[in-house]
Amino acid sequence: MNQQPNNPLHGLTLEKLLTRLQQHYGWEGLYQQIRVNCFNNDPSIKSSLKFLRKTQWARDKVEALYLSTFSDG
Repeated sequence: MNQQPNNPLHGLTLEKLLTRLQQHYGWEGLYQQIRVNCFNNDPSIKSSLKFLRKTQWARDKVEALYLSTFSDG
């Protein structure tokens, strides 16, 4: 099994990241942080995951927000 000691997101699924961010910020707060319609127009975890899995730049922003919000450093 490959270890990834330098990857702080190793072992976390996109769904876990998004769920924790949504619980922390709420949909409105997430939209304020990352301006994508899936967080503003009838938001849900399922529809947001569908968009984020197809859209690398948006996924990168979600990962960066997760790290800046929940990192221990």
